[in-house]
Amino acid sequence: MILDEIVADKRKRLEEHKARISEAEMKELAAKCDRESISFYGAIAKEGLSIIGEFKKASPSHGKMDNKIELTDRIDRYNASVDAISCLTEEDHFLGSVDYFKQIRAITDLPMIRKDFIIDPYQIFEAKVIGADCILLIAAILDDRELKMFYELAYALGMDVLVEVHDEQEMMRAAGLDAKIIGVNNRNLKDFSIDLNTTKKLAQMVPEGTLLVSESGVSGDQDVEFLKQVGVDGLLIGTLFMEAEEPKALALRWKS
Repeated sequence: MILDEIVADKRKRLEEHKARISEAEMKELAAKCDRESISFYGAIAKEGLSIIGEFKKASPSHGKMDNKIELTDRIDRYNASVDAISCLTEEDHFLGSVDYFKQIRAITDLPMIRKDFIIDPYQIFEAKVIGADCILLIAAILDDRELKMFYELAYALGMDVLVEVHDEQEMMRAAGLDAKIIGVNNRNLKDFSIDLNTTKKLAQMVPEGTLLVSESGVSGDQDVEFLKQVGVDGLLIGTLFMEAEEPKALALRWKS
């Protein structure tokens, strides 16, 4: 299963990262970080539909992106149209890096989420150090103890958390955590198929007061209208924006 392969590769990468900067050093750097986070929660909680624009170079299901806009131009357009930015930092399957994250952080005042396969506290300390306002926690790769511990650590460091779920059991776990923001991934991480009805089905289980973000699978106006009718608070859009010549125009149209 591709998810198992991604997590296995992430463990190897973590060994490399810790060899360069130890966990004790990274923890100390995070403790010394005096940057005040920008509220990711606030960006999604605003009135109307919120849009999270993503930056990624590739994905296992899609391959390399046909990227028509360079990073700086893309972020300029995101700055003028979206409510938050997601940046992939997973190296092997999404061709991401913390360097991309830091480049974007330097040219935007929008809240940023570090999107990665977080399996170790080290990555949460690192997220704080590189300027993340929010992290992604994927319920499918974490047990209840890890999910709770990582969630609490992120908030202790002043960051928000987007808890990602894919089915009813994971939604119940996220609700039990009192997660403030829950993301439903419409992509099945086992076979990478897409079904927007995943959001529709799980939306009925979202606790009152919790924000709902729909992730993956938006390909045009009909999908956006469908998800608006479902009642989502935000959309995280990756591939479509990465391959669009005018992501700004799309984002502004869908928010109106």
